[in-house]
Amino acid sequence: MFLYLFAMAICRAATPLPEQVLPPLPPAKLQSLGLIASADDPWITPAERSGLTETPDYQQTFDYVQRLVAASPRLRLVSLGRSAQGRDIWMVVAAASGTANPSRLRANGKPTMLAQAGIHAGEIDGKDAGLMLLRDMTVAGTRSELLQQANFLFVPILNVDGHERASRFNRINQRGPVVSGWRSNSRNLNLNRDYTKLETEEVAAIVDAINQWRPDLYLDLHVTDGIDYEYDITFGYNGTHAWSPRIARWMDRYLQPAAYRDLAALGHVPGPLIFAENGVDYAAGISDWTASPRYSNGYGDARHLATVLVENHSLKPYLQRVLGTYVLLESMLRTLGRHGEGLQQATQADSESKSDEIVLAWRQQEGVLPETMLFRGVDSTREYSEIAGTEIVRWNGQLREQTVVVRSNNAPATTVSRPSHYYIPRAWGAIADKLRAHGIEVTELGNNDSVDAIEVEQYRLPAAAVASGTNPYEGRMRITPGDPVVETNRVVPGNGDYLVATSQPLGTLAVLMLEPQSPDSLLQWGYFLEIMNRTGYFDRYAAEPLARSLLQSDPELAQAFRARLKNDPAFAADPDARLRWFYERTPYDDEHYRLYPIARVLNHGGSGRSTTNEEGK
Repeated sequence: MFLYLFAMAICRAATPLPEQVLPPLPPAKLQSLGLIASADDPWITPAERSGLTETPDYQQTFDYVQRLVAASPRLRLVSLGRSAQGRDIWMVVAAASGTANPSRLRANGKPTMLAQAGIHAGEIDGKDAGLMLLRDMTVAGTRSELLQQANFLFVPILNVDGHERASRFNRINQRGPVVSGWRSNSRNLNLNRDYTKLETEEVAAIVDAINQWRPDLYLDLHVTDGIDYEYDITFGYNGTHAWSPRIARWMDRYLQPAAYRDLAALGHVPGPLIFAENGVDYAAGISDWTASPRYSNGYGDARHLATVLVENHSLKPYLQRVLGTYVLLESMLRTLGRHGEGLQQATQADSESKSDEIVLAWRQQEGVLPETMLFRGVDSTREYSEIAGTEIVRWNGQLREQTVVVRSNNAPATTVSRPSHYYIPRAWGAIADKLRAHGIEVTELGNNDSVDAIEVEQYRLPAAAVASGTNPYEGRMRITPGDPVVETNRVVPGNGDYLVATSQPLGTLAVLMLEPQSPDSLLQWGYFLEIMNRTGYFDRYAAEPLARSLLQSDPELAQAFRARLKNDPAFAADPDARLRWFYERTPYDDEHYRLYPIARVLNHGGSGRSTTNEEGK
């Protein structure tokens, strides 16, 4: 073991650092350098003290935060919960009234912005920018007017365990900080894939905070992985085609233009979210992505919460990225303060809108010419690499504007009609608990609730519905549902069963979690693997006489059997498959096999006791 550790230490010492392997930097003319505190300022942040090249560890971060909170009556510090390794997930509450109570914060009548940093702990720009802004809004007094118009909730580090798995070697494609944290949490789960399944302590904590504090605007602060270009601060959100069109229109009208203007005024280059179509450069164009609810921005869209995904450019220096994030946070908080009433009206309208059809998944439009944009890129060449065995892109640092194609996946790929309710049998109460954790209202039937038989639709998964591959994804075996067959049944809801109304504000989110063909349904996340198991069986000695009897009594069945033998050699060669073919056509077969237990209720008034996350904890 000693020799292994010694060899690893030597290998790491000889490994080039990112600055030695990354492409050259394009020129930049920042006017935001004046945001950095002077070296003798008693409130200089740990990152500023390093010249914005380093970031403090967990303890240093919250030592500074606690000192700020102690010095300012506008700040409070609350724990949202603890990580798997026992660290507090802290949130700073910044308000002119100075309160740590969600109800009192809402009562001050000002809109609220929630920003979180470090959901991927190696992408930590937002933490150091947020600390600078908190200082300037309070003890420094240079931005104190912001809290006269809006409240600010700030989570400096969401992935607190990943933050402490720190190393100089965690992000080969990123310029600084010198030491950074790890992408996933201590259970190796990616927090920004967990918004629907809520299996991590960290995302469960932030969703609970959203339910309690009810922010009007939610920012998720990241750093990119990917191609080189001039933009240093990029951000985006699901558009007007998606689940919250009125909110998207408000962001199009107010939030994005103001942020672009404010960033550009200080020498930054703002842009949209950029994802290369070919994964390596923008020659083939870029894609305009519609996020599903596993991601923060898709989740916010599904629950009608204005949500912005921020992606700073990893190839820009840490100093430039942190200062750009500061400008972005200030700009969006200021815009929210000025136009928050309009956002609240848009949010209410989207929450109350109940379209008959709900889109479960999106695709690129067919037969429509893609849009184009003038792209502020960086020039590059391609060279064949004998090491990689393919061409490698070499960015040369020279700025180059060119027109590129933008392909949007904003056309419905899968839709479903909205049922009035979903019916959840008592045996699947864990699913009801999962919904409650999101704040979705769930009605639990009691002994005194009288409910008549109701007609429901249920899905039966086809034989093609299988676990996708042999490797788990985010700790779960994903299920590909194929094309489920709809069956009409009647059920009599009883004591302990559940009903979920889709007319509630989070009804769209409930649909996206409960419809099997939704990419982020709980079924596709593997929460119903049990229904894929056969638990009934037959013996050949009993099944063969049964099959013989059916052949003799049903000529059409006999003809179908002979045709199957002729056209399917694998079937003809498998004795058990041949006998099962008959067995499945009898009442002996398991009627619940591959039957999805959550039912769609087409028309029901509902009754019973309603609970949300607060009762269901």
